[in-house]
Amino acid sequence: MPNKFIREINMETQKFSMGKAIEFGWNITKNNLGFFIVLLIIAGLILIIPETLSQLTRQNAPGLSIILRIAFFVLQMVIGMGLIKITLRFCDNEKAEFSDLFCCLHLFFKYLLGSILYGLIVSAGTILLIIPGIIWAIKFYFFGYLIVDKGLGPIEALKRSSAITDGSKWDLFLLGLLLFGINLIGAIPFLLGWFITIPITMVTMAFVYRRLLHETEVPKTDTTQISGAPINP
Repeated sequence: MPNKFIREINMETQKFSMGKAIEFGWNITKNNLGFFIVLLIIAGLILIIPETLSQLTRQNAPGLSIILRIAFFVLQMVIGMGLIKITLRFCDNEKAEFSDLFCCLHLFFKYLLGSILYGLIVSAGTILLIIPGIIWAIKFYFFGYLIVDKGLGPIEALKRSSAITDGSKWDLFLLGLLLFGINLIGAIPFLLGWFITIPITMVTMAFVYRRLLHETEVPKTDTTQISGAPINP
């Protein structure tokens, strides 16, 4: 089983530049640092409050504690979609608003089911010797972006993620390691660096998603015509 996945990785070709992706993430973060700091504080407070109250009421009001845990779970999904939407807006040269954190409520159940399926797939792959789990985690990673960006259903989003990451899993794996290292460094000064490294990570991944999506949407016959032209983002 592992040999099959290793052969798949060896056949891949580069479809995006890690350097350009991180540079884009850095430039967007640098130019909108105040926005991202406030955004992360708002998102953090929205998530921390119900979780903290759930812990405080667990002993004396277990029913209320369960309700608060459910609220935390729902808000986690909603905020996750909102952050994807915001980073995609930056990639599309659009203005992002704090209210965008809640702009994808209508996609909640699609995103919820997609997250459950994604978790089951990665768990199954991990049980199969870890390597398949890592590759499947990369292969289907952009399902959430496709739900938020294109409004796809969960199964269709997983299939589309598989298609756009085809040929790029090794680069995505290396990018993930690089971004992990960047966030590890950001955690050193009392976690304050995360106000910079987390936005860089989010925007970088949105940039990569846009690039991979573009690569699969542009017909092969047109590649020679656009090869010399800049591509958004």
